[in-house]
Amino acid sequence: MFTSVLMIEKPLTSEDVEFVTTLHGEEGVSFVVLMQPRGDQADVLLRAIDDVAVGELREAVREGEEPEGAEAKAPAERALEHSLAALRAAGCEAVGHLVEDHPLNKLKSVVDEADADEVIVLTEPHYVEEFFHRDWASRARHKVGVPVLKLFAHSE
Repeated sequence: MFTSVLMIEKPLTSEDVEFVTTLHGEEGVSFVVLMQPRGDQADVLLRAIDDVAVGELREAVREGEEPEGAEAKAPAERALEHSLAALRAAGCEAVGHLVEDHPLNKLKSVVDEADADEVIVLTEPHYVEEFFHRDWASRARHKVGVPVLKLFAHSE
């Protein structure tokens, strides 16, 4: 069984599930999903700049309306449960955790505990952070000791 740690920031879409569950062909895959509640991984300004960069001006204006910090925990729990259910429905083993402290420290401990084969970071584009190599995938490559694959999430 191949073990992947999957870092997400929003619920998996059906396209995301199909994509990550078929990466290794017919080999069985188990997932440990890490969900970061919104507001703990980047500030509003960086998200708004990213929205503007991809031409989503309406999204940039709405960034301040999104729940952050403690208010984001309940939506993140629902997103995690939805994602785990979708992975299980696709025939994979899946467990998950909310990331309550620094995401890369949690990632490193989960990779070690699960004896993971890889990390998949499934995210929206974050152009400012990516340019400066401060995004999850860039930073994880120097910390976890297993291959890190960065994929862009689909929208429904």
